[in-house]
Amino acid sequence: MSTTNNRQNAQASGKLYQFKLVLLGESAVGKSSFYTVYIHTLYIGDLDDIAFQAKILVLRFVKDQFDDYRESTIGAAFLTQTISLDDNTTVKFEIWDTAGQERYKSLAPMYYRNANCAVVVYDITQPSSLDKAKSWVKELQRQADPNIVIALAGNKSDLNARRAIDSEEAQAYATDTGLLFFETSAKTAVNVNELFTSIAKKMPLEQLAANSRGRGSGLKQRGVDLTSPTPANNCSC
Repeated sequence: MSTTNNRQNAQASGKLYQFKLVLLGESAVGKSSFYTVYIHTLYIGDLDDIAFQAKILVLRFVKDQFDDYRESTIGAAFLTQTISLDDNTTVKFEIWDTAGQERYKSLAPMYYRNANCAVVVYDITQPSSLDKAKSWVKELQRQADPNIVIALAGNKSDLNARRAIDSEEAQAYATDTGLLFFETSAKTAVNVNELFTSIAKKMPLEQLAANSRGRGSGLKQRGVDLTSPTPANNCSC
């Protein structure tokens, strides 16, 4: 079902909430870089590059496809996708793919500013990648909105024979830090939809709806209830 149809259905029968989600993944030092350009241009990726893995993870979620080492018409830094939580509740994610940019630390805040949620990706086959992911989590918790929902995603679960990071270690870290945690495979689609659905379920939907019915303050930080009527303007001018 298309995003437009999802939105129309949500407006007709229930609530539609919109949230900004930022995707973070450290580029592997010394690995081949990938080039992210706009629609209808060449997009080349290295599957050992965690930033590229982050991109194909979100493409699996949005487009339900997997691309590696080949030309693709998808290379946008901004994507949208909706999730129907139930018959009356739909969540729309505005996904900002910062892969390839977040290594420039001074630029990173402009991407996750006002983000409601984030996915931090690491590679279960790269021993140092979890430490790099932890660094991004610390930065988000220090500089992003204090209410941001963060999910940790250990990608390449289809390569268990090459595993270098125990799932128990990552799960313990996520639990201690208050993160959602999934091991995913962008290649086989394992746990990809589950990851984003869990994020949607953790968003403060009831609080957002209450804010929308009230004075409407703080919506930029907390997300937007797209189906709530705009408060009347009492200005007499």
